[in-house]
Amino acid sequence: MSSAAAQYKAVARAAATDCVTTHADLVRRIAHHLVARLPASVEVDDLIQAGMIGLIEASRSYDADQGASFETYASIRIRGSMIDEIRRGDWVPRSVHRRARQAASTVREIEQRTGRAAIATEVAAAMDMPLPEYLRLLEDASRGQVLSLESHVDDHGEPNTTRTGGPSPQHLLERSEFRQSLVKAIGQLPEREQLVLSMYYEQELNLKEIGAVLGVSESRVCQIHGQAMVRLRGRLDVFESADAGLADD
Repeated sequence: MSSAAAQYKAVARAAATDCVTTHADLVRRIAHHLVARLPASVEVDDLIQAGMIGLIEASRSYDADQGASFETYASIRIRGSMIDEIRRGDWVPRSVHRRARQAASTVREIEQRTGRAAIATEVAAAMDMPLPEYLRLLEDASRGQVLSLESHVDDHGEPNTTRTGGPSPQHLLERSEFRQSLVKAIGQLPEREQLVLSMYYEQELNLKEIGAVLGVSESRVCQIHGQAMVRLRGRLDVFESADAGLADD
């Protein structure tokens, strides 16, 4: 190796180290926010480790000419690395995806027939399922679909600078259309479900904190969130890519 190449690698390593040191708190903050939404089997240290890799990759590929600040760009890469780590762990059983699809289809059918928001008791009855079992399904759907929704929004909400160097016109159109459809669908949810989603995604409160605000249990918040996710799934195709390739049990 030439001295120039060795010097370049040394500078690159130093820059990566400085970047990790400067933005380590960002990685930890994203990891703790994400793990609060996931099953206890997901270790925050695993997310932090994956996020650090994403941070280093972001430091190497960041292009200020794209317009986004480094922290914004790095946050996307960090979250993406964490989501990839969770996906590798296969923590959402295929049966959850299958039953969530069935629930979404049932909700859609009821709402198209009645012209109003479907309620849990009638969805459970239509699925020939005891109400407590349906509520457990909502909790499972909430845990699994948080990842699906976030990854889909990330995929459609930000330009893919790593592969293309910038957003294509087609990507910009799809991003705009998806966001418009999602905003419209959320605005048509029952008020309580809108409130939970707002606190969950915009204010970044975890389930326990939302429960304290609403005066209900964490489990009940999870059910409300799950019902909102199932309802959105019935009204939009936001989960198609997440479900692609998942065979029914």
